[in-house]
Amino acid sequence: MRGNNEDQRITPVRVITTGLILSGILLVIILISLSLGPARISLKDILAWVTGYKSVDRTAWMILFKIRLPRILLAGLVGFALSLGGVVFQALLRNPLAEPFILGVSSGAAVGAIIGIVFGLGFSLGVPLLSFMGALFTILLVMGIGSRYGGLESSALLLTGVIVNAFFTAVIMFFIATTSDSRLHSMLFWLYGDLSQSRYVQLSISLPLILLVSGIIYLFSRHLNLIVGGEDSALQMGVEVEFLKWISFLGISLMTGMVVSFSGIIGFVGLIVPHLMRMLLGPDHRLLIPASALGGAVFLIAADTVARTILSPSELPVGVITAFLGAPFFIYLLKQRGSRWTQS
Repeated sequence: MRGNNEDQRITPVRVITTGLILSGILLVIILISLSLGPARISLKDILAWVTGYKSVDRTAWMILFKIRLPRILLAGLVGFALSLGGVVFQALLRNPLAEPFILGVSSGAAVGAIIGIVFGLGFSLGVPLLSFMGALFTILLVMGIGSRYGGLESSALLLTGVIVNAFFTAVIMFFIATTSDSRLHSMLFWLYGDLSQSRYVQLSISLPLILLVSGIIYLFSRHLNLIVGGEDSALQMGVEVEFLKWISFLGISLMTGMVVSFSGIIGFVGLIVPHLMRMLLGPDHRLLIPASALGGAVFLIAADTVARTILSPSELPVGVITAFLGAPFFIYLLKQRGSRWTQS
């Protein structure tokens, strides 16, 4: 009976209203983030420039639109993608601790990127391309090993992801141990999440893929609700469970590989935000998917703003900030596993 009540409460008006509220919060976070940095630019001046009330000087224009804005937008896209991936993997694997990285996608992407760095390829094309190929190879490997008799088993996929992660971590350590000091620094900084290389071209490449994957995932939001209740019952309700798993795993992993190639490894976004949104808005994926994606964008922009300003003019990798927040949250979820989450 509770499921029927939940179903009635999720209306298009509620979904749109929630999306507009979160979009408004996102816009506010973007404006605040634009105003913060080594060169302080007041929020009042930014609003005057945006509305055309006041002309912007060239130095401020370069800082805002050539340095800060592409970084902020990329942080938003990365947070959007990672949080969306966390929602989907938690539903399909019915595991509250799952997120895209648990299947080894991040480590595979990192290996590809490090190979590009070792061979001197640039971050504009060569490194992202090899990172994307590493992510694609990894997910195909995990799905191939984790499948049995044509089906995908959640426990097998999780175990395979852990094993693949361990192997690629060893490969990463090998490359770091055998390279020069300058390359070592760039690798380590990138591995912990580096958005300082943000360019508008990266946005133009990643945005279409992210929109396409998120649109496809949202079409299956009702099916994800049924799968959370159990695969057998979902099959009885007419859900093509194995097809949905393949489509979702491949789409989310490709999207994750794309953003990791530009941002490095940023953990815990796909863990923290979906659970916070689930606590606030409930478990229905028709509302949870857009709310978590937008919430992920807000979260990572805020985290990156802290990372680049807390030790100004120096900066921290954004992955350090998300790890500080995510580690205690992970422990909390580990203690709560099997209680409220599985009963929602």
